Amino acid sequence: MSANTAMAEKYRNNFLKEIEEQVEMGDWVKMCMQCGVCSGSCPTNFQSAWEHPPQELFMMIRAGKREEVLTSSSMWNCTSCYNCIVRCPRKLPITHIMHGIAEYAHRLGMAPKMQPTRFFSGLFWKNCTHTGRVNELKLSMGLYFKDGFVQGIKNGMAMQSVALGLVKAGRLNVMELFGGHKCKDQKGVHAMLKKAYEIERGRKTAKIAG
Repeated sequence: MSANTAMAEKYRNNFLKEIEEQVEMGDWVKMCMQCGVCSGSCPTNFQSAWEHPPQELFMMIRAGKREEVLTSSSMWNCTSCYNCIVRCPRKLPITHIMHGIAEYAHRLGMAPKMQPTRFFSGLFWKNCTHTGRVNELKLSMGLYFKDGFVQGIKNGMAMQSVALGLVKAGRLNVMELFGGHKCKDQKGVHAMLKKAYEIERGRKTAKIAG
């Protein structure tokens, strides 16, 4: 049984409770009074980036629209500017809730796979946690070639002046393709991440049990 199926069965017909127990600060969702200040304050909303603005997502959660919420690309558009939190009359931690819903959708395998922000976040995380340092060349190539080899070549050609500038400035080294710079204590970084995962799992388990 998949994680998504297991959660759907556990919280049958009670999506709000599922969000409250599984999502960081999800227990604040029910406090939203639908004033729309968050949407009016969001810089990305004016670029029509939101499929569903925050207060709409919160209402959909309360209405039990599980599939629509968890497969939405909306929460992945949050830039963490915190305008919504500062201006919310009820002081809801909206930014944290949006990131929490995105993380939960990712955990269940329901997040849109090629959503740009999600794709870049995953690429960046794998890149920097592998050696403890960001490999700029591999990160760039991962972005350029995400839509295939031909499109990758076109993207690279379009950005060649930027790439040459980075090489001249010493910010990009073609030899990084074969390894790249690493932090001195890679084992320490991996141990730290492992401990962080353990703490997070314990926190979530305690929240569900409590």
